[in-house]
Amino acid sequence: MDAPANLPIKSGEGQDELITATIECDRMQWHDTGIVLASRRHGERALLLHVLTEEHGRHAGLVRNGQSARERGTYVIGNRLDLTWRARLSEHLGTIRAELEKSHAASFIDDGPRLAALASAAALADATLPDQEPHPRAFRGLLDLIGALERDRGWAERYVRWELDLLAELGFGLDLASCAATGRNDNLIYVSPRSGQAVSASAGEPYRDKLLVLPPFLLADTRPSPGELTDGLALTGFFFERRVVEPHGRKMPAARARFVDAVGRMATISGKVLA
Repeated sequence: MDAPANLPIKSGEGQDELITATIECDRMQWHDTGIVLASRRHGERALLLHVLTEEHGRHAGLVRNGQSARERGTYVIGNRLDLTWRARLSEHLGTIRAELEKSHAASFIDDGPRLAALASAAALADATLPDQEPHPRAFRGLLDLIGALERDRGWAERYVRWELDLLAELGFGLDLASCAATGRNDNLIYVSPRSGQAVSASAGEPYRDKLLVLPPFLLADTRPSPGELTDGLALTGFFFERRVVEPHGRKMPAARARFVDAVGRMATISGKVLA
């Protein structure tokens, strides 16, 4: 392969040339662990794949023959892959070769609400994380959420906390430690839609209709009620829309709306705390 035009090679410096060429090659090929966020057909045989990787962030790539019967089950949302990305230049789309490490959703394929949670998390990560920018905390958080979904234990609460963590990772974290008005940390039941900071019951009472509800489980290690889960999703959803999605002229993923509806239906039908 010819050396890229922007490769700074100086004559007579063989060692520097080797090091610089190696760095450039690393940009055009890398190997990592990734979680499938989305895939769609591209032509008759290929797939356009979006993955969240541990060290290289959110990446897209073309999977040749990805629609074949042999490969189809590999690129399901939530699957963990051992993958290699290659491109002629780092800004190109590139191609992906992958081997399946684990099919996470296989253990709850018949559980609609858990599948909806997985689809929502993948779609939200795909819609909000910047392209080709490492976010290892977001990767680990998504993997932890998938683990909770597999165990069928605490997954709904973990989902809401995952959205809070993703907001923080994107630079829009909420401050739930103390009251925006008084600085105290007792009886915090609201969140200011402007500052994203908690507000106490007494300070927020005159403005209660304009404030967001802060569910108690986000402040303490308690099991949430169905209503608290709904309030938590409303809280994170508000800040995703106002601070992350709408400024770029986009809308929240439809998969998230379906998950919120699923949580609401489960709460209405069962009246019990979700797993």
